[in-house]
Amino acid sequence: MRTPARGDLRAGYLLGFLGVLAFSVTLPATRAAVPELGGTTVGLGRAIVAALLAAALLVARRERPPGRRYWGGLAIVALGVVIGFPLLSAIALEFVPASHGAVVVGLLPAMTAVMAVARGGERPPLAFWLACLAGVVAVLIFAAVQGAGRPQAADLLLLVAVLAAGIGYAEGGKLSRDLGGWQVICWALLLAAPLLVVPVGLSIARHGLSASSGAWLGFAYVAVVSMFLGFFAWYRGLALGGIARVGQMQLLQPVLTLIWAALFLGEAIDLPTALAALLVVASVALTRLSWRAGGDAHRPGREARTAA
Repeated sequence: MRTPARGDLRAGYLLGFLGVLAFSVTLPATRAAVPELGGTTVGLGRAIVAALLAAALLVARRERPPGRRYWGGLAIVALGVVIGFPLLSAIALEFVPASHGAVVVGLLPAMTAVMAVARGGERPPLAFWLACLAGVVAVLIFAAVQGAGRPQAADLLLLVAVLAAGIGYAEGGKLSRDLGGWQVICWALLLAAPLLVVPVGLSIARHGLSASSGAWLGFAYVAVVSMFLGFFAWYRGLALGGIARVGQMQLLQPVLTLIWAALFLGEAIDLPTALAALLVVASVALTRLSWRAGGDAHRPGREARTAA
C-alpha cells in the first residue's frame, strides 16, 4: 500500500484545516437561524440555495456528469451531508445550545475514521479504536449529566447526525480522489435538490420567511459556506492526505465552535461543557497519535489522485 507524498499530506492537512474552520461556525449559525425560520427550512433549505450555486458553477465550467459507477456514492454523500447532518442538527439545535451540540459533534473525527475503514479501505491500529471509545464514553456521560441523568432526544438526533456526516465525509473523500472535491459536493447537491423542494416549501408555508437580519445571516452562512464552499477544501484535503488521517483535523472543531457560540450568540460555557469538550478533543488527539505510532501498515491504502 502506498502513502501520500509529503507535499500531498501537507496540502491535505492545510485544506482540511480550512474546511474545519468553515464548518466550526455551522452550529452557531444554525442556532441563530432555526428559532425564526424553523429546522427544516434551515436544515434543507440551505441545500437548495447551495444547489443553485453548484448548478451555476457546473454550467460555467461545462462539467460533464460523472460516470454511472459514481452515482451510488454521490447518493450516499447526498444522504449524509446534504440531507442527514444538516436536517438532524438543525432540529436538535431548536432544543439545545450550540455549545452543547459542539460537544456531541466532537465525535465526528472518530466517526469519519470508522467510515474510512468501511468505505475508504483504511486500517487504523487498535489504540485508535480505544481512543475513539473513550471519546464516545465522554460524550455519553456529558449528555446524561446535561439531561438530568439521561441523554435528551436532541442528543440522539445529534449522534445520528454525526453518523450521517461521517458516512458522507468518508464517501466524499473517496470519490474526490477521482472526481475532485468541489465536483463531488456539486453533483451531490444537484442529486438531492429535487427531494428537498416539497418539505422546504411546506416548512416555509408553516413558519414563513419573516426573520431578523441575524437569522438570515446565519442561514446565508450555512447555505454558502457550510453547505458549499467549505466542502471544496474539505473533500480535497481528505483525498490528498487520507480520509481518517486528515479527518482528525476535526479535533479542533468543538473548541472553535465553543468560541464562536460565546462570541456570536453570547452563550455561557459552563464547566461541564468545557470539560466534556476537552475530553473529546483529547480522545481524538490520541487517535492522531496512535495512528502515527501505527506506522506504514496503517496508512491509507490508496494514493490520492490529483483531480481538476
